[in-house]
Amino acid sequence: MEIIQKIIHAITQVHPPHIMFVHFPIGLAGGAAFFILLAVIFKKEIFEKIAFADISLAAVSAIIAGALGIRDNLHFFNGNAPYYKLKIILGIILFVITAATALLRWRYPNLFHVKTARVFYILAYLVSFPITIALGFLGGVIVFGGL
Repeated sequence: MEIIQKIIHAITQVHPPHIMFVHFPIGLAGGAAFFILLAVIFKKEIFEKIAFADISLAAVSAIIAGALGIRDNLHFFNGNAPYYKLKIILGIILFVITAATALLRWRYPNLFHVKTARVFYILAYLVSFPITIALGFLGGVIVFGGL
C-alpha cells in the first residue's frame, strides 16, 4: 500500500503531469498526418476515418495537455517558465486547427471528397503535427535548458 501512496505522491506532487500527457496530442497529430497521407496516396476511406479519429482525439488531448502545462508552469516555475507565452499561443493555435478540422469533418462527412475544401482539409492535418513538434521542442528547452 505504501508503494501506491508513493506513486500517487510522485505523480501529483513531484513529477509534472504535463510531461506525461503531452505525448497524446503529439502522437495523435502525427498519426492523423500519417493516415491522411495514406488516404491521399492509397485512396482508402478507412485511412481518412482513422485520421479523423486521431485529429478529434488530438483536439481533446490538447486541452488536457494545455491545462496541465499552465498548472505546471504555475506550480513548478511560479508562472515564469521560459517561452511559456509562445507555448500558450502555439497550444491555442493547435487546438483551434484540430478542433475546427474535427468539427467540420464531423459536420460534413464528405469533406475529404469536396474538391474546393480538400486541400485545406489535408493541410490542416499536415500543419498540426509540426506545431506539436515545436511545442515539444520548447517543452524540452524548458525542462533540459538550451536556446
